[in-house]
Amino acid sequence: MCKLKRSFLFLIVFAALLVASCGFPCTAYAVHGEVYLGGMPAGFTLGMGGAQVVGICEVLTEEGVVCPARDAGMKVGDIICSIGGMDIENAADIDRAISAGNTGEITYLRGEEELHGRVLPAKDMASGRMRLGVLVRDSVSGIGTVTYIQKGDLRFGSLGHAVSDGKGKLLHAENGNIYQCSIVSVVRGERGRAGELKGLFLNDARVAVADKNCETGIYGNFRKETDCSRFRSVPVAETARPGNARIVTTTDGVIPAEYDICIVKVDEGNKQNKNFVIKITDEALLETTGGIVQGMSGSPILQDGKLVGAVTHVFLNDPTRGYGISIINMLGN
Repeated sequence: MCKLKRSFLFLIVFAALLVASCGFPCTAYAVHGEVYLGGMPAGFTLGMGGAQVVGICEVLTEEGVVCPARDAGMKVGDIICSIGGMDIENAADIDRAISAGNTGEITYLRGEEELHGRVLPAKDMASGRMRLGVLVRDSVSGIGTVTYIQKGDLRFGSLGHAVSDGKGKLLHAENGNIYQCSIVSVVRGERGRAGELKGLFLNDARVAVADKNCETGIYGNFRKETDCSRFRSVPVAETARPGNARIVTTTDGVIPAEYDICIVKVDEGNKQNKNFVIKITDEALLETTGGIVQGMSGSPILQDGKLVGAVTHVFLNDPTRGYGISIINMLGN
């Protein structure tokens, strides 16, 4: 019997070594271990890698009304990348490029397509300044929730979904600043109308830098000097199951709290950040928010004390219900 036990143990060890040597995937515990739990609100200010056109207008000159941007073929939604060979990172760069006489070819993005045109700025008769005839923005701001922070490199994941424009197009967000945020009020969700967390950016408290906006959220790194002793460490679970769970979110101030939910359905094969259907069951949270509201995206979902995912969407026809993304789909970005 002892020989059989030793042989069986040898086979287990050999199989484990074989799996590792062949590169087969291991469980989430072996790969990801533990992470710091999020749930805290964050103010996101994301640079766009250029200046996005949000309006096209005419310029009144001594010779009449003109629109250089329209003549160059530009449309609302385009992102200006360079003017006359000078890179454009923000709205101020446009004025600098024009003032320096860097006119001529303009390069801009329309979706994933890079386009080129010729632009001749016009002198505005009222201000005396050179204009392109565009209204632009160079950043996007909003409130969301940090899901987790990885130990070691302090890389974080948040939101669980991409930041997109009004047409659903993924924004070219980069070089973003993440600030500490305090929730000051809540607009309760109602059937047919999404609620909202309203927060105040604490602009003197930049906590992280974002470098990636993709289908599964916003990612980046917390500052190296971050005090991690205040964060709770939790194991990462590879899978979830229908049943009771909890979410960690903040509805007042800066301190997260846990609330009861139910995971109604699990679909780990879904590729649209909708791996779970969840239902808020906590009476205190329902009283405060009416259910899931804007700003709660990224709120961690815990089951059996393990991190299984994050809140991503709310059902407009029933704010007590919404979708969640599996944590495995967020890790590694």
